Amino acid sequence: MKAWQRKSSLTGPRVKAVMEGHEVQILHALVSNIVDMLEQRRDSAPRDELAEITGMRSGHSELPDDAPLARLLPDFHRPEPGEDGAEDAAAVTRAHNSGMRMIHEPAIIDAKLAAASTVLRSLPARGGTVSLSPEQAQAWMGCLNDVRLGLGALLLDAGAVDGDPATDIPEFVAEDDPRSAHLDVYHWLTFMQDSLCTALTGN
Repeated sequence: MKAWQRKSSLTGPRVKAVMEGHEVQILHALVSNIVDMLEQRRDSAPRDELAEITGMRSGHSELPDDAPLARLLPDFHRPEPGEDGAEDAAAVTRAHNSGMRMIHEPAIIDAKLAAASTVLRSLPARGGTVSLSPEQAQAWMGCLNDVRLGLGALLLDAGAVDGDPATDIPEFVAEDDPRSAHLDVYHWLTFMQDSLCTALTGN
């Protein structure tokens, strides 16, 4: 895949790139996996009687256990290391995060699913030119970021030492390293996102 290009057209600016068939298959599979995770999270939210009466949806109150999903739906606030009254601060933070998550997680999931749907609809079935409006390109940016975050979480877990996840994603690993194939895809996604950002901003 070559870099995204911003083009003028009679209907307004378009952002275009050519994707090979195997690239389309890889991206489709990755985005579909994100959709599955988010839909399962949405559908497993506890039922709230007040929410059903008022029509206001309520989400989960706890951070997801799954590392990729936790990267997509992180806590809203983390206590500063070394804060005075650390235990009290942690309790307040947990309560704050729980309430914010219950209120806002459903809408966050909706937005991520909408962006993923835009990507899946605009992918050419067997490879070819992807042509996006600026609005569609913004949806691609968000979705590519989600895919990178999820894959990055898997790579960090795979690089764990003594049960502690790695803190950095390596630039290179040996070909026989179990992370090798996923790392190549991660860097490809990074290039795709950076290139799309450059095409959108003109920088």
